[in-house]
Amino acid sequence: MARTPLSGTQHCLRAGDAQAIIAGVGASLRTYTHEGRPLVLGFEADEVRPGYRGATLAPWPNRVVDGRYRFADADQLLPLTERSRSHALHGLLAWTEYAVTDKGPSHVTLAATVEPQTGYPWRVHVETSFVLAADGLTQTVRAHTEGDSAAPWGTGPHPYLVAGEGRVDDWMLHLPASRVLEVTPDRLVPTRLADVTTDPERFDFREARRIGSVEIDHAFTGLDRTADGTTTVAVTDSTGRGAAITWSLDCPWVQVHTADQPEGEASPAHRTGLAVEPMTCAPDAFNAGSYDFDTGLLLLEPGGEPVAAGWTIHPVG
Repeated sequence: MARTPLSGTQHCLRAGDAQAIIAGVGASLRTYTHEGRPLVLGFEADEVRPGYRGATLAPWPNRVVDGRYRFADADQLLPLTERSRSHALHGLLAWTEYAVTDKGPSHVTLAATVEPQTGYPWRVHVETSFVLAADGLTQTVRAHTEGDSAAPWGTGPHPYLVAGEGRVDDWMLHLPASRVLEVTPDRLVPTRLADVTTDPERFDFREARRIGSVEIDHAFTGLDRTADGTTTVAVTDSTGRGAAITWSLDCPWVQVHTADQPEGEASPAHRTGLAVEPMTCAPDAFNAGSYDFDTGLLLLEPGGEPVAAGWTIHPVG
């Protein structure tokens, strides 16, 4: 019997000159190439996935501060998975092997279940589909719960877009967002929602420009949308080639991270990709009552229709 790679069962999708490989652990986008050039920062099949690179985040994206929240008059305490900052990070399924429920040459559907547990006492069924076309890779996440009470919910992806060789410093970023969620510098705890013009060099990319040396690990909202309700964030190189991600109203937030590593230049991953993570909710949305803005926290109602959100990664140039 063949040994399963460390990143889980591999699902290879092809369409025209495009190829994507989905790893079963965390329903992770492991590689995605178009005409031979990578659109995301990948990793090896027989490698423990580096952090959350390419993972599907559920039942929350980003952080729950201190792992604590109160919901339906009950206090909950989640395991702290971001030990350096003492937060619960990126949900409960990132290291779970998803099972295949449907598969073809250019698509795969995977499913996993969040079982009731300390800090999250609900059973939530999660299904995610990846559909590859010649001009883009679309992922859709759907979730529903069973039982007698509503469950708090959020989701999003964690791809690192790339625009050629080198580091993010030399790439152009177009980020059509007018608001940024300010955070504490040490633990990234949300503090207030501000205009991107409060620090335009760091946060205002509504007109595409070079990223330079700025460090970003922030959530943005106030997204400009086209007539069809979509928003696109793109990174490109000096020739105008690169990668973008497009999503609709399902995700009113997006986390952007310049992939700065604590070791700096000593780390091969330092600033080699730009994390662009559309999110259905803000960081720490499980503590929605603690903030004076709409965090976008969703509820999965027993017996209700599945809640869905999706996004498409595609080439530019």
